[in-house]
Amino acid sequence: MLTGFEPFGGDALNPSWSAVRLLASRRDGPADLHVRELPVTFAGAGPALETALDEVSPDIVIAVGLAGGEERIRVERVAINLDDARIPDNAGAQPIDAPILEDGPAAYFATLPVKAAVAAIEARGIPAYVSQTAGTFVCNHVFYLLQHTLATRPGIRGGFVHVPYTPEMVEGSGRPAMPVESIADALDAVLRATLEHPADVPLVGGAIA
Repeated sequence: MLTGFEPFGGDALNPSWSAVRLLASRRDGPADLHVRELPVTFAGAGPALETALDEVSPDIVIAVGLAGGEERIRVERVAINLDDARIPDNAGAQPIDAPILEDGPAAYFATLPVKAAVAAIEARGIPAYVSQTAGTFVCNHVFYLLQHTLATRPGIRGGFVHVPYTPEMVEGSGRPAMPVESIADALDAVLRATLEHPADVPLVGGAIA
């Protein structure tokens, strides 16, 4: 199962959902693919994710969100137990320094093969890297709740991928962007790498700062 988000922050579209839908429309295997659109709200995203998990009962979950200003695909490694919103969500909520779960652990790691996924994306000529932080907005909120839920559902692997703006979203601004076709291709690479690699591969993917 792949999830994307609805538009937020005044944008007319969200490339995470555009790319997920595109991939679903042209997907030819090797696995059945289910997609869901999530709301960009702290209150609504978690329940929508939980409903989708119950409906689909997937083996793999790849949540996808927008990281505006990025030049590369970001395959996220760590979700933290913190909501600290720089802007309000689509319902006007703006939590500051709030735990996602009061009794939850400080962080969860993705259970996708993040380094293998980055290598698979780069093998298609698309820039990507392992990211050590998914931020503190609704993307991280969903990533954390996903990993928290999957911790009680053995055998299901999950994680999060951040994607750039598409060119039409930043036309004339000089900001970095990536065609939605390339984003969808990158997500296909992540999915195929996850199916191929039950465990991650020992590649360089760390960061000094």
